[in-house]
Amino acid sequence: MSEISSSTADDLALARAGDDAAFDRLVAPLRRELHAHCYRMLGSSYDADDALQDALVRAWRGLERFEGRSSVRTWLHTIATRTCLDTIESRGKRALPVDLGPASDHAVVDSAPLTDVAWLGPYADAGLSSGRATPEAHYEQREAVELAFVAALQHLPGNQRAALLLFEVLGFSAAEIAEVMDTSTASVNSALQRARRIVAEKVPSRSQQQALSRLDDGRFQEIVAGFATALERGDADLLLSLLTADVTWSMPPLPHWYRGVDAVMDFAVKVPLTSCGAWRHIPVNANGQPAVACYLRRDGETPHRPWSVNVFTLHDGLIREITTFIGAEHFALFGLPEEI
Repeated sequence: MSEISSSTADDLALARAGDDAAFDRLVAPLRRELHAHCYRMLGSSYDADDALQDALVRAWRGLERFEGRSSVRTWLHTIATRTCLDTIESRGKRALPVDLGPASDHAVVDSAPLTDVAWLGPYADAGLSSGRATPEAHYEQREAVELAFVAALQHLPGNQRAALLLFEVLGFSAAEIAEVMDTSTASVNSALQRARRIVAEKVPSRSQQQALSRLDDGRFQEIVAGFATALERGDADLLLSLLTADVTWSMPPLPHWYRGVDAVMDFAVKVPLTSCGAWRHIPVNANGQPAVACYLRRDGETPHRPWSVNVFTLHDGLIREITTFIGAEHFALFGLPEEI
């Protein structure tokens, strides 16, 4: 039986009596971790907002049934996981352009957004711990929101997704996961084995946290500032100097994406560097990776308005992937201004 501190026990008693402030005190230390868990499960910050709100309502209404045999953390993660599984069952998985078809070998200048696809979204990771949630967890918290990992999770059925996250990221035991998912320990171990195999095929052996740790701060700043400067000045040579030979560039909700420096630069020269308008940028952090928010001022307009959040995947001090999340709705996640 998990021990509950006297202060937690007091807040539980007050919450059961209808004290919502006491309930908030129980939830507050875990809210960020719970939200990140919902994002990993669902691939969308906005879906994570809804799922967490729903889960906390369920927890509030189910306080009388919480007997304290597990920790408050385990109890809340159980409810959040089950809420996310309900969402997955009704909405399905989220995708990136690379999931939908082959890369384009030249610029597609009239590409239209696909509105019938549920797209993966970025995650504002400010305040997210860089350590492990528990000593038993294998992934650091920031590693577990990296784009490659979250995108790989979308290829898993809901039960495998939940089992992998609870075990590898949050440090739950197989027995605890079986209780969360109302199944057997053998089923959990089988789900974990299948999930690990699929994720290992899709996630690089070196995480972005490991790649970033090999960079000094000066080079990190050069990459972020260099990308922004290249777009603002229309400087193709500067952009080219920042890219690996096998770089990819994708732009959800646009379906076309590019692989290889020739195709990427063909797109860059024909579209963002020359024909969009005037760019301004604000550096941000997204998914545990460097990123910049792009503001665009078209001809005849006065302010620069939100356009996209660009998340970079780095390799040996260069950009290997650019994922451009187009849409003003992403800016609110990062607390960014509506215009500059």
